[in-house]
Amino acid sequence: MFKKILIANRGEIALRVIRTCKEMGIKTVAVYSTADKDSLPVRFADEAVCIGPAISTNSYLSIPNIIAAAEITNADAIHPGYGFLSENEKFSKVCQEHDIKFIGATPEQIAGMGDKASAKATMIAAGVPCIPGSDGILKDLKEAKSVAKKIKYPIILKATAGGGGKGMRVVWKEEDMESAWDSTRAESAAAFGNNGLYMEKFIEEPRHIEIQIAGDQYGNACHLSERDCSIQRRHQKLVEETPSPFMTDDLRERMGLAAIEATKAVNYEGVGTVEFLVDKHREFYFMEMNTRIQVEHTITEEVINFDLIKEQIKLAAGEKLSGQNHYPALHAIQCRINAEDPYSNFRPSPGKITSYHDPGGHGIRIDSHVYSGYVIPPNYDSMISKLIVVAQTREEAILKMKRALDEYIIEGIKTTIPFHQKLMQDEKFNLGDFTTSFMDTFEF
Repeated sequence: MFKKILIANRGEIALRVIRTCKEMGIKTVAVYSTADKDSLPVRFADEAVCIGPAISTNSYLSIPNIIAAAEITNADAIHPGYGFLSENEKFSKVCQEHDIKFIGATPEQIAGMGDKASAKATMIAAGVPCIPGSDGILKDLKEAKSVAKKIKYPIILKATAGGGGKGMRVVWKEEDMESAWDSTRAESAAAFGNNGLYMEKFIEEPRHIEIQIAGDQYGNACHLSERDCSIQRRHQKLVEETPSPFMTDDLRERMGLAAIEATKAVNYEGVGTVEFLVDKHREFYFMEMNTRIQVEHTITEEVINFDLIKEQIKLAAGEKLSGQNHYPALHAIQCRINAEDPYSNFRPSPGKITSYHDPGGHGIRIDSHVYSGYVIPPNYDSMISKLIVVAQTREEAILKMKRALDEYIIEGIKTTIPFHQKLMQDEKFNLGDFTTSFMDTFEF
């Protein structure tokens, strides 16, 4: 087992990893930018190293600075959390070269799953259902029109190096293809330095349902059931829950088996997620594989009583999987609390928290790094807290979430708490009647 782990991240996920490390008897090193010098991860880690200024490219995305911090503190492993360098092939490889264990996927696995076109080819070869579309990257507009005609409109153009909702366009008819092709390529080049595009059939009325998976270094793999992430705004998740209200026993079994096949297809090592789109007929299609821990891992932990960060560390240390497939015995919901003003088109709201009180009681969990007096910097993602509830049924979980949101007080900044309060009152949400386009018609 590792003696000391450096956490190459910030905020709530850095604190989350530190807590598990302490419970495992492992020393921790926090790295931080000058903007995060007063953060809780810095306070609670055994050691802390400043790795640069507030701008991410010179701190949390600086591989030389992070490796230097690991070497001067004698850390024998690095946990990347999510975001930043967590799915960076080069970072995983540099860790290998410096004999520091990267607690995540290998460079080869990251490369294979990071490029969406090659990932799809791998899944097709493994027999995992995939959305009909182009065979890899499209050569030109002529080929794009030809493929679209074959799979029938509507279609969606996607950047092969895309992510975070960028580099995507839905095209409903052939007359719109040329302008969509040009604008998507331009956006992809600007955002990712790569204008390669591929095409898929656009799935109408889809649910976004993902399967949590784990694999060890000996070829074993298992799944830990599903999470429904369909409540999204601009492809950014807002609320997640497990089990999915759309799920059936048969669908869960089929998706779980497909996720395991995907895991084995790349000899995946560690904890990850296979994401699917599920249409209204409950047919599912591979979307992507995340080779890291996810923001919403918390709800899976709550319904199966399982520490995924601990499992991640154990698998990275060479231990075998600790269990078989897991199925939810309870119902959990997570609301992402962002420093944003929902009344002003979710505009970011950095600044000082003047008063803070989090909810408590049975079945309530808060994963957060903020406190009264904490100043939220404008340099990073706006998520400041994750509010998780767990109960016997979905109905009870929603009632518990309503109560918890009413108790959650964050003053001095704007937050998305009012949005979540309204969502929990929404009739369609309460009935489980929603798709990924839910937010297009939700009035706030």
